[in-house]
Amino acid sequence: MSSKKKPVTPAVGVSVAEAMSETFERNSTGWREVDRVLGGGLVAGSVVLMGGEPGVGKSTLLLQLAGSVADADGSVIVASAEESIQQVALRAERLGVKAEAVTLVAEDDVDAVVSLAEKSRPDVLIVDSIQTVGVPEITSAPGGVAQVRESASRLIRLAKTTATTVVLVGHVTKEGGLAGPKILEHMVDVVLYLEGDPDRGFRVLRSNKNRFGATHISGMFDMQSDGLVEVDDPSKVFLQGWESDVPGTVVFPAVEGRRSVLVEIQALVVPTHQTLPRRSIRGVDAARVNQILAVLHRHVGLETQGSEVYVNVVGGWRLEEPGCDLPVALAIASSALSQPLGRLAAWGEVGLAGEVRPIPFEARRVEELDRMGLTTRVAPGAGEPLRLDEAMRLAHLNWGTR
Repeated sequence: MSSKKKPVTPAVGVSVAEAMSETFERNSTGWREVDRVLGGGLVAGSVVLMGGEPGVGKSTLLLQLAGSVADADGSVIVASAEESIQQVALRAERLGVKAEAVTLVAEDDVDAVVSLAEKSRPDVLIVDSIQTVGVPEITSAPGGVAQVRESASRLIRLAKTTATTVVLVGHVTKEGGLAGPKILEHMVDVVLYLEGDPDRGFRVLRSNKNRFGATHISGMFDMQSDGLVEVDDPSKVFLQGWESDVPGTVVFPAVEGRRSVLVEIQALVVPTHQTLPRRSIRGVDAARVNQILAVLHRHVGLETQGSEVYVNVVGGWRLEEPGCDLPVALAIASSALSQPLGRLAAWGEVGLAGEVRPIPFEARRVEELDRMGLTTRVAPGAGEPLRLDEAMRLAHLNWGTR
């Protein structure tokens, strides 16, 4: 018995020129810093995944954005599976969000949320969070791999068929990555992370993936009693309270996207009788700090084996670029030697052989330092080799007579 093969409809292709002529429909959020990270605003029909540690302000920021979109004659549905409508309404009142165009719903059934969105056709749908909603056909608890994948798939289908922008809130693991299957990040169009120190009000919004714009762009906010406020001059905020006459502190001109921001790196080195001295590191990669300690010991003769070492980037900022190696090394040496560095800025990548290598975007870093009046700098120049021991001498650190 032979079966007839179903005819295949050929795919429709377009030329590159035709594809380039089509532009994305973007809608401003009303927040300059958020629009900067998104590449100009929310794209209709796109899916945005926002991650961040508990309490960092994800729900607060999105509720404020919902009010801003509604104020611009847009409509928003906020679906919360973690809080009741009354709890969300109380937060909205505190944040000053009273727009009639913002609809609140407490629901953990994805199909119910999709049905409501298909009926009302909002401009933006916010689901808080993707790990707490599920579909009834899957018996496992919400947050499982199957539930997260299927829930996200149905919400993505909603976005593409109705041109609704869908924003998913995601929890993070202890390692700082988004919880749930890794495929979730591949399924969405934009991945954002909201970062910050719970003990301070400063928050940073970063884009790790953006199909409609550049990545590694950052937006700056300050968490106040009435919600998040955009920060116009982040360098000024980061250097607030900086005590340059204290050992173990140095400024690093970080570059995020097209913006240079001055951040303070602190280090504290104290002797200990513990067999395994403590290493506490926040804001920079721990493995790189341990590497810097080894290079300081091998090529400079600065020993820290019998000391506890603490390294911190002030304000909760997370530094990913290797250019922070030199300021970390200088801050550690300054604290170990009890010698203040003054109003010093530094940048450069430290290699295992003790060399300090140049890093990109020097002009942007220098421009921001000039604007903030920091003229004392230690950094390798283009084509000019610099050794770590020489960098320490340029910083006026004297370890020979310790």
